Amino acid sequence: MERKGQGYNTNMASWETYLEDLRKKAPNVIVPLGLSAATFGVLFFLKKFNLIYQFFHKVDENSKRHGGELVAEVLNQHGIKHVFTLVGGHISPILVASEKIGIRVVDTRHEVTAVFAADAVARLSGTVGVAAVTAGPGLTNTVTAVKNAQMAESPVLLIGGAAATLLKGRGALQDIDQMSLFKPLCKFCATVNTVREIVPTLRKALQAAQSGTPGPVFVEFPIDTLYPYPLVKREIGMKDKGQTSFMQKIVNWYLQNHLSNLFAGAWEVRDSTPLPVSIPQASSSQVQQCVQLLSRAKKPVILLGSQATLPPTPVEQLRAALEVLGIPCFLGGMSRGLLGRRSEIQVRQQRRDALKDADVVVLAGAVCDFRLGYGRTLSRKSKIIAINRDKDQLFKNSDMFWKPTVAVQADVGGTMVSIAKGLAGYQCDKDWLELLRNRDEEKEKKNSLKAEEVTDTNLNPLKVLHTVEELLSDNTILVADGGDFVATAAYILRPRGPLCWLDPGAFGTLGVGGGFALGAKLSRPDAEVWIIYGDGSLGYSVAEFDTFTRHKTPVLALVGNDAGWTQIAREQVPLFGSSVACDLAFTDYEDVARGYGGTGLRLDRTNEDKTEDVLKQALQEYRKGNSVLVNVLIGKTNFREGSISV
Repeated sequence: MERKGQGYNTNMASWETYLEDLRKKAPNVIVPLGLSAATFGVLFFLKKFNLIYQFFHKVDENSKRHGGELVAEVLNQHGIKHVFTLVGGHISPILVASEKIGIRVVDTRHEVTAVFAADAVARLSGTVGVAAVTAGPGLTNTVTAVKNAQMAESPVLLIGGAAATLLKGRGALQDIDQMSLFKPLCKFCATVNTVREIVPTLRKALQAAQSGTPGPVFVEFPIDTLYPYPLVKREIGMKDKGQTSFMQKIVNWYLQNHLSNLFAGAWEVRDSTPLPVSIPQASSSQVQQCVQLLSRAKKPVILLGSQATLPPTPVEQLRAALEVLGIPCFLGGMSRGLLGRRSEIQVRQQRRDALKDADVVVLAGAVCDFRLGYGRTLSRKSKIIAINRDKDQLFKNSDMFWKPTVAVQADVGGTMVSIAKGLAGYQCDKDWLELLRNRDEEKEKKNSLKAEEVTDTNLNPLKVLHTVEELLSDNTILVADGGDFVATAAYILRPRGPLCWLDPGAFGTLGVGGGFALGAKLSRPDAEVWIIYGDGSLGYSVAEFDTFTRHKTPVLALVGNDAGWTQIAREQVPLFGSSVACDLAFTDYEDVARGYGGTGLRLDRTNEDKTEDVLKQALQEYRKGNSVLVNVLIGKTNFREGSISV
C-alpha cells in the first residue's frame, strides 16, 4: 500500500529514508535511531487508536453511569448551587444528575436569560455562575450574554452540548463549529472528547474563570460523552457480527475501538476539588508609591469600578478602608451602593467638575473608555493612580488622552485596603470634601424641582422614581435594564448597600433584567429584587415572568412606559426630523404579566394621586410571594437632554 505525503512515497521500503529525514529535522521529537519502520508503524498505530491506554484501563460495559454525573460532581465540589438552562437532549444527563445531588436546576424561557442569571449569581455570590444549554441554536442564543459577561468581567461557566464525536462535521442535527464562536469571547474553551476528560477539563475551566481578570469560559460536551455506555453503543451503528463482510468487520472494529476509548478509565476516581486561583497582587513598592502620592494630595478623588467588588477582598473590608481614608468617592457599575445609601464620602453628581479640580485621581477599577470620555475628562495636571487586574483596561487610551503616574496591575480591593493601611493617620482636606458635597446637594435640589414639573401627558418619571426611592427597603437589590428611564433612575435611586445594584456594564446590553433578577433572587432569597425596566427593554425578557412564577422566585418590575425608544429618539428626531423605528405603543404590559402568572398593576394620569398607594400595593403582593409588574405610563421630560453623545 502506498500513501503520498511530505514529498515521500511512503511505502514500507522507503520508511527508513523518511524516518532519517524526520530525525534530522526534529531530533528531540522523532523516535531514536535504530527503530525499524515496522516498529515505528506499530507504535504509531497503537498511539493513533489509543490501544495502550485501553489495555490498562478497561471499560465497564454494563455500567449505567453517565458523564452527566461527573459534571454534577465537579460543580458540587466547587460550591455551585444553581445551574440555569433551557432544556435540550444534548445536556439532559447533566441536568438530571445535578438535580439528583441537590444542585437546583432553573429552566428559563430563553437561553440568553440562563447566562444572564448565571452572570448575576457570579457577581453576587463570589462563585462561578453556571449555564447549560443545548447544541447549535441553543448556544448561538447565548452569544450576547457571554460577551456581556466578558466585558463585565464575570466568572461564568457555559456548558454546551454538541454532536457526537464521530458525527462532527458530518451534518448531524444542530452541528456547527461552536468553538469558533466562543474562542473570541471566553478565557478558556475546550471540547471534551472522552468521558475521562470531563473532570480535569471542568476543573481547569473553573480555575480559569476566576483567575486573573475573571471572565466566561466554555466547555463543549459531545452527546456521546454524557450518556451511558449501553445507550451509546446502541446508537453508534455497529452491525450484527454474523452478517458482516470483511470491510464491515473493519468498520465494526473501528467503531468498537472508538467506543472503548470513549469510556476507557471513565469511572476511575479523580480529584474534583477546586484548583488554586491566581489573582495578581500589588507589590509593597507599588503600594508605597500610591501612598506617597496620596499623602501629599490636597484634592484627591477615587473612582471605583466593578472590579473593586471582586473576591477575595470582602466588600465590607473595602468599605471600611475607604471610610478610614475619607477621600471623596464616585461609584460606578457593581461598586454602586458600596458605601451604603448615604455616605459622607460618596459624591454622586458633577463628576466632570470634580475631576477637573482634583490633584490626584485614583482609578480603582474604573476604565478610561467612553464612560470617562476615553480619558479626556481627566485633567492633565492631575496625578493618576490606575489599578486594574487587566493590563489592556489599565492602560486603555493612555496613548491618547491621559497617562498614569502609577499603574498597578493587581486586585483592586486588596490594593486599596493596603493603601489605606499605609495612610494611617491621613485626613482628607475637609474643605475639598465640603465643596464636592455642596455641589452634590445643589444638583440634587435641581433634580427634585424637575420632579415637580407637570408633563404634557401621563406621569413625570422623576416624581415616580422619587416616590419609589422612599419606599425601598434596606434589603433591596436593584436591577437596571433600559435606556432613558433607567438612566434617569440611576440619578435618583440609591442602592442600599454593597452588591445591591446590577446593570449590564460596559456593553450596554438591553434584556438583562429577567436573568439578572432571577439570579439575584436565588442568590439572596430574603432580598427584595426590583427590576427597573424601560418599555423597550421589557420586551426582551417579559416572558421570564413565567419562570419567576414556576420557580417561586418573586420579583417586582417597575416599567417606565413612554411608548418609545426614547434614548435614541432624543438625538434621532432633532438630527434627522424623523422618529422612524423609535415609536412603540402604550401597551398593557400589566396584562402580559398576569398571563404569565404574575400580578399586574397600572399607574397613569387617572390614578396619579394614588401613586404611593399603588406602589405599596405592589410591595404587599410581592411580599406574599407574587411577582409583580407595575406599568407606569410616563410623559416626556427634558431631564436628560444633552446627556447622550455619539
